[in-house]
Amino acid sequence: MALGGAVKVVLGSVAFGIFWVLAVFPAVPFLPIGRTAGSLLGAILMVIFRVISPDEAYDAIDLPILGLLFGTMVVSVFLERADMFKYLGKLLSWKSRGGKDLLFRICLISAIASALFTNDTCCVVLTEFILKVARQNNLPPQPFLLALASSANIGSAATPIGNPQNLVIAVQSGISFERFLLGVLPAMIAGILVNAAILMAYFWKILSLEKDEEVASVAGDVVVDDDVNLHRFSPATMSHVTSMNSQELGSAVDPVRALGLRSRANSVDIDMPAAWSGGIESMRTSNASREVAEGAGISVSRDEAVISRSVVRGINNLRSSPRGDASVQSSDEEGSIKTWKRLWWKTGVYIVTVGMLIALLMGLNMSWSAITAALALVVLDFKDARPCLEKVSYSLLIFFCGMFITVDGFNKTGIPSALWEFVEPHARIDSAHGVALLTLVILILSNVASNVPTVLLLGARVAASAKLTSPDEETKAWLILAWVSTVAGNLSLLGSAANLIVCEQARRAQPFGYNLSFFSHLRFGVPSTLIVTAIGLLLIMSY
Repeated sequence: MALGGAVKVVLGSVAFGIFWVLAVFPAVPFLPIGRTAGSLLGAILMVIFRVISPDEAYDAIDLPILGLLFGTMVVSVFLERADMFKYLGKLLSWKSRGGKDLLFRICLISAIASALFTNDTCCVVLTEFILKVARQNNLPPQPFLLALASSANIGSAATPIGNPQNLVIAVQSGISFERFLLGVLPAMIAGILVNAAILMAYFWKILSLEKDEEVASVAGDVVVDDDVNLHRFSPATMSHVTSMNSQELGSAVDPVRALGLRSRANSVDIDMPAAWSGGIESMRTSNASREVAEGAGISVSRDEAVISRSVVRGINNLRSSPRGDASVQSSDEEGSIKTWKRLWWKTGVYIVTVGMLIALLMGLNMSWSAITAALALVVLDFKDARPCLEKVSYSLLIFFCGMFITVDGFNKTGIPSALWEFVEPHARIDSAHGVALLTLVILILSNVASNVPTVLLLGARVAASAKLTSPDEETKAWLILAWVSTVAGNLSLLGSAANLIVCEQARRAQPFGYNLSFFSHLRFGVPSTLIVTAIGLLLIMSY
């Protein structure tokens, strides 16, 4: 494609430049409007500058990609409600045997979860939990945060639904889910193992400074039993009761308190027996006398026995009340019904999700398979879907719309084609040096212009160049683009949205926040990215 007119080239470059600056640096001082608004601004400027017409702008929006992205986001919302990610978090700390074991688990679980539920979702729901586990085991968070971000990126390369750029590649190339998976899965497995080995070697000394196994197992139990609600975690608290009398009083009153709460929930007034009132009064009197007696060093075991007998008698009288038994039984039945309903609902969510994955493996239309699964979950929920639909990232969908228009306008200037014509003879995938040069171009562009715009700019051109050799080479070219553009996100902190999510989530986490700096990520990211990319390319080229 020849270069357009001078005015078209200049104005199109200005519009694309504004989009690029706001996409990479969303909070620039002179225009802090964010990525989504920056994407729309770039699209509007392309139309205003007449680089593309309004009709061409609408045609540039790829609805199948948006549909697939929307469907997978809705499914992820329901999986989160069904405690899928809570179970993944528990799996991380279950019978953990120290820092090295925890690091390997994070690499493995985040990779698998990212391949099925997208890397961004995985990083959102697991970051704070990983911080908490590291803190409770007296381990530094850095290696585990790096493991989460890097493994999520590598794992997401294995499937078309693992990340946004793979969605674009799958739709534009027409490669089936099964063929995509088989082509990249060996590279993903090898990449995860190599990445974990690099992390182990890099942080070996730190990970070797572990706590005593018994203490570590206790900390692990605290995490598992804690009230983990989706990806929001509160710090673990434990009240240490030093007074024996307080312990006995708490153990005696708790059953009555529970019964009272159940009775109030059913609007049933229970008359407290006289014996129970006497028991309470005895406790109050005994507590006062106990404090005086303990101050004088006198034994109070007799008072304790009186308290225990009074409390037990009061509880027995309360339980013998017919109205109390009926209310408790009714409350238990309602709780049991709700538990079973939720269990069946969660089972239905998992079945629908598995059905969606089977449909994708069978080669059915990916966009409509995801949308169908999303609507099936909405119907299964059998309530107003607005709360769930509000959790969908519509700003991301709008960002994609603006990006499609902006990139299409930039393509019409002829600049990308002119640059590719210069590079293409030296970047063909039928030779080792051609693959190396193509990989270098993708790595640089993915970190400079972000991976999705890179795929939109290079995808069709790389595939067309490879098709000149053979149709199989065309598929291989798409898979190379998917692998390199995804793993390139590990090169620097700004390389992928997953990295930024982990960084921001870790920084804002209270009270165990951690600041993952740009250079601390870069020191690990550069060698890991280069080694993992090279090993993966060897496996994909042999596919």
